[in-house]
Amino acid sequence: MTKIRTCLFPAAGYGTRFLPATKAMPKEMMPIVNKPLIEYGVEEAYRAGMTDMAFVTGRGKRALEDHFDVSYELEHQIKGTSKERYLDATRHLIDACTFTYTRQVEMRGLGHAILTGEVLVGREPFAVVLADDFCVNIGGDGVLAQMVALFQEHQCSIVAIEEVPADQTHRYGIVAGDEIAPGVLRLSAMVEKPQPADAPSNLAIIGRYILTPDIFDILRSTPPGAGGEVQITDALMQQAKAGRVLGFKFAGQRFDCGSPAGYVSAINYCFAHFDY
Repeated sequence: MTKIRTCLFPAAGYGTRFLPATKAMPKEMMPIVNKPLIEYGVEEAYRAGMTDMAFVTGRGKRALEDHFDVSYELEHQIKGTSKERYLDATRHLIDACTFTYTRQVEMRGLGHAILTGEVLVGREPFAVVLADDFCVNIGGDGVLAQMVALFQEHQCSIVAIEEVPADQTHRYGIVAGDEIAPGVLRLSAMVEKPQPADAPSNLAIIGRYILTPDIFDILRSTPPGAGGEVQITDALMQQAKAGRVLGFKFAGQRFDCGSPAGYVSAINYCFAHFDY
């Protein structure tokens, strides 16, 4: 079986929906109660068996690197106190994983961000997590762990999908295909941010992917699409034409923490269901 070791985190965006909070703070560092979104994403990848965490960042994102590093002054100040335990989970990730970084100099879309990460990933299958899509599955495997199990069976690219209201299709990549197993579709159509009248379904891609390395070669020749950006859905459609992309209706709940309403819902949900 092919082991997926690397998870790529595209994190170069400006987070404009949360201005002014994100003027000097990466949106990925916004906390769900007391832990930043990016740490939840890294935890999900680690629990799915990945130990190489690769980040595509941009200007003003230094806090991401600092978070996954030792803070000697802080740790000295709290050493031996009751507060020391608050860093246990973060330190475990730092010790167990490697963290690498590269910069996306131009904001040219998610497809371009993933292509920028090729230097960190190499020629092997890898996962992609968009940290502001916050996913939880109480009592079960995380979304990435579920997708890894499916990848081991099918050895092809996989995207996490969920139903969205028909009037919101213009916010997502929308897919359609034939169900080959409960909750698993072999995709035949993908459209980036279609208007409701043009959408092939109401099944939307959310921020969890497993991609085979040939996606990099496809992205290199993918022209700008919706919004003038290089869209990962356009590249995936090339794989889908050969029947090599699955859509997966995951178990769990997803919160769009790129929007204020979704962010507040995630905080309320976690505060109600977890101990802090």
